[in-house]
Amino acid sequence: MTTGNWDREVDILVAGSGAAGMTAAITAADAGLETLIAESTDRWGGTTMRSGGGLWMPDNPKMRDRGIEDSREEALTYMEAAIGPVDAIGPASSQARREAFVDSVTPVYRMLERLGVKWACAKDYPDYYPDRAGGKVGRAIEVVPFNARKLGPWLETSRIGDAVPIPMMTDDVWLLTRAWSTVSGFVRGTRFVFRTLGGLITGRKLVGMGGGLMLSLGDIARRQGTEILMDSPLTELLQDDDGAVVGAVVETPDGPLRVRARRGVVLGAGGFAVNREWREEHHGIPGYSSAADGDLGTAISAGERAGGALALMDDAWWGSSVPIPGKQPLFVLNERSDPFSIVVDQHGERYLNESESYIDFGHHMLEHASTAPTNPSWLVVDRRHRRRYMFAAMLMGGKSVWQQGIAVKAKTLDELAGKMGVDADRLRATVDRFNEMARRGVDEDFGRGRTVYDNYYGDPRVKPNPNLGPIEKGPFTAVQLVPGDLGTKGGLVTDEHARVLDESGAPIAGLYAAGNTTASVMGRTYPGPGSTIGPAAVFGYLAATHAAERSVIDADTPAASTPKEKEQLA
Repeated sequence: MTTGNWDREVDILVAGSGAAGMTAAITAADAGLETLIAESTDRWGGTTMRSGGGLWMPDNPKMRDRGIEDSREEALTYMEAAIGPVDAIGPASSQARREAFVDSVTPVYRMLERLGVKWACAKDYPDYYPDRAGGKVGRAIEVVPFNARKLGPWLETSRIGDAVPIPMMTDDVWLLTRAWSTVSGFVRGTRFVFRTLGGLITGRKLVGMGGGLMLSLGDIARRQGTEILMDSPLTELLQDDDGAVVGAVVETPDGPLRVRARRGVVLGAGGFAVNREWREEHHGIPGYSSAADGDLGTAISAGERAGGALALMDDAWWGSSVPIPGKQPLFVLNERSDPFSIVVDQHGERYLNESESYIDFGHHMLEHASTAPTNPSWLVVDRRHRRRYMFAAMLMGGKSVWQQGIAVKAKTLDELAGKMGVDADRLRATVDRFNEMARRGVDEDFGRGRTVYDNYYGDPRVKPNPNLGPIEKGPFTAVQLVPGDLGTKGGLVTDEHARVLDESGAPIAGLYAAGNTTASVMGRTYPGPGSTIGPAAVFGYLAATHAAERSVIDADTPAASTPKEKEQLA
């Protein structure tokens, strides 16, 4: 498209304000570049704001500080073991991208630390396949709870309302879920209470997890003087006659704004998790997502129209969720992994390891649907589960989950089966077999409780296996589970510099992407906690770093490729 008549000029234009977009903007501003963020909704922070806030960052400095051994070689070995061979995944998870991710962990960590981020290590959180080659415990990092009051007026335009509004940290979660049933949980609960009270007494509004991460990043961007345009989605990329991206159209509340980007455009505006039409087309379901409301695929569409190739569009960061009437589905973690519970299909039969990683759980829900109805499935628990462990959906769903039959309760399993709509004999047979295995401590059918990751959300008091407890004490409760997700993982194909590639594999000059706008470097799996946000931040950083090295062009001349780009295109 012929360009010209610019309404505004900057060095770097960033679409999106989650971890990917904000890190790209921070990196660009730190390099002295004039940067503008275009956010499609009326609040900044993206889906990251409502996330757990962890970043899977192997071989990071905080691990070394805590005496946790790791290395580049072990990280790459584990990625191969967890994700699969490069040839089987495609360019989204190329060897070059995997290496670029691992090699950039320390530079990203150090840059953000220098600019004010205070890191902590989730030392107890395992990789999701810890028994595979290179697997570790403690590769995830997060920010310490952040004082939201530092942001001043910026706080009012943030997604703070989506965040967990308390100073919670990752390793708090698994212990607090059993705060009233174990000594370790009670101790962690006491520490959490004192941390919260300490913030209140000193006049601070401490926020942890995804909120703490995004507020920390937002505070850096604020201090750098970066502007965020709200309600301003990037809708079209502008290219010169050679196909190089030289700017974009941003739809602001005051009308379209033609923004020239002298160094490049970075797309970090999330995936398409709440685009029902795309979900039906690519996933075959309407979607039960925990993603933010701006996750409509607008940036992916703009990148595709500019020539970008797409991959992994049929996949997502799957899990299981409880459908809460009138609200966003609630993602399920510890509840399905705690003992005294099983998950069954609509025939009343188990079909997976309830304690497995959430993406595997979601994949298995969708795969099993070809042989038995699994949407919804049922999480069945006995009295001990309800009394000992926190069940977020039951706390937040209120009466509506009972009124609409999403949760049912009965004194006997036969009565429960009737309320669930499953065959009572098959459910009883399933429970009887599970109970026998639970007493022996070995799940012979699906291997539940076999790994340290499974045990992370187990109960160490339950012997001989912390994830297995017989379902035998009524009343019994069953809660519907649907294939939820934390966002989609398909999108634009990018290289090790976060440059968007066309169908031939060549980079589109001036166009970069990161986060859920891209096809994930993690392929179709989820190696460890924060495998969404970690790569989002790293490739946002790599995008801005590469763009900062591009030659500045005149407004009315074609975008010039760098010598390295010309060499690669030759």
